[in-house]
Amino acid sequence: MERPHPHYDRLIAAARHAGPATVAVAHPCDRNALEGALDAARMGLIKPILVGPVARIREVADAAGLDISDWPIVDTEHSHASAARAVELVHEGQATALMKGSLHTDELMGAVVATATGLRTARRLSHCFVMDVPDRPEPLIITDAAVNIVPTLADKVDIVQNAIDLAHVLRFNPVKVAILAAVETVSSKMPSTIDAAALCKMADRGQITGALLDGPLAMDNAINPEAAAIKHLVSPVAGQANVLLAPDLEAGNMLAKSLTFMAGASAAGIVLGARVPIILTSRADSVQARLASCAVAVLVAHSKLSGARILGS
Repeated sequence: MERPHPHYDRLIAAARHAGPATVAVAHPCDRNALEGALDAARMGLIKPILVGPVARIREVADAAGLDISDWPIVDTEHSHASAARAVELVHEGQATALMKGSLHTDELMGAVVATATGLRTARRLSHCFVMDVPDRPEPLIITDAAVNIVPTLADKVDIVQNAIDLAHVLRFNPVKVAILAAVETVSSKMPSTIDAAALCKMADRGQITGALLDGPLAMDNAINPEAAAIKHLVSPVAGQANVLLAPDLEAGNMLAKSLTFMAGASAAGIVLGARVPIILTSRADSVQARLASCAVAVLVAHSKLSGARILGS
């Protein structure tokens, strides 16, 4: 039996209250992808536009007993064309978010970052997991665990700013960012600690805004007050971070999946930094995690349109 995730219930309720976003679902050509979009539509979170080969989508729907009669289908020849056409729907103003279907993530992101036709902004794209971890008083954002493999310091500036902006949409108050490393001291032998120190100084200088930053911090003294106290860390972030910046994709991915499969957490995934939010889900995601991913994207999409923070405290 799936554990309750009250933070996700709150996110989903807030997104339903804000109203559905129109989402271009790129290549929903297996049951998992199609059912995920339809579940979110039934919950009143999204209005999907199904983008892919019509015959294949209908075949999948018929085999799974899914009713797709309420939703438009935009016909394409193959997965690459589905990704490109989904991006075009955003340019045309017909969609305010993207959702990955059964195509490979690289195919969708390739269309998103295409120089002439994509959805890039001045900000680097990055991925955030919004984690609902049992016994935590608020959600936990982990970044980047899916897009930037070995981010540079310049990349990390955008990665952390994207996460801070998301935290504001979700009404974290205040936003407390821990820049993770294996230790809490700066060492020339560990580049991640030097990046952490630089990011903190950049925040002091106003180059990163909207949050309290501290680092380097090891995982224990980032989230556990007792561990922070034992190390004599005097900081408004240490022991109580709600945003965790991983040193690289492998560390972030392993951290998020460890929490999911060993601590009973659930992980909603979203890509930020493009003109619209991008919903990335995994086959291993629970139904609630998929709905929460859609809910987060809906809140971000509405925030982009209105400039307001939607989620009540």
